[in-house]
Amino acid sequence: MAERAKSESEHARERGWYVLVYRIPSEPTRLRATAWRRLKSLGAVYLQNSVAALPVSPTAERALRKLQHDIVEMSGTAILMESAVLVGETNVLAIYQAARSDEYEEIVDRSVGFLAELQKEYEKKHFSYAELEENEVDYTKLVNWFGKVRARDEFDAPGRVAAEEALKRCEVALEAYAARVYAEEPEGH
Repeated sequence: MAERAKSESEHARERGWYVLVYRIPSEPTRLRATAWRRLKSLGAVYLQNSVAALPVSPTAERALRKLQHDIVEMSGTAILMESAVLVGETNVLAIYQAARSDEYEEIVDRSVGFLAELQKEYEKKHFSYAELEENEVDYTKLVNWFGKVRARDEFDAPGRVAAEEALKRCEVALEAYAARVYAEEPEGH
């Protein structure tokens, strides 16, 4: 484990970090919420209040440059820097990895909920194309969400494998449910 952490830390140091330091007027609060949501959707982590970091990548640079511009347009101030962590790299990386692991854990939790919903369909004997379509939509949302988290998981956070396994269980259960719907639902309905 220490060997893996060392290689992650070295990888992070080689790539560097973008750091956005900003200030947004306290009113209206929606402006702060907008910036927070955008940073969260990018996978940025807060090093402290109004100081967010992301691993260096062309996508991150474009998004953070746009956000910096938008913050200034909101009558705020924002400075975007590219930096290397001189001391505390493992702390920054741990914060980043914990954020990804939390996202993966939430996907696992939602997968458990998805499987419970499928079980309810069996218990209530709801085997219709409409129910199948609804469940397919929910599964697709889970898969898309995983894809977004995976895309910003620069250093292979520990929770990824569990999330992949949970999604596989959901896929298998959905296929079994679909087969049951096909068997129960008459042709043409």
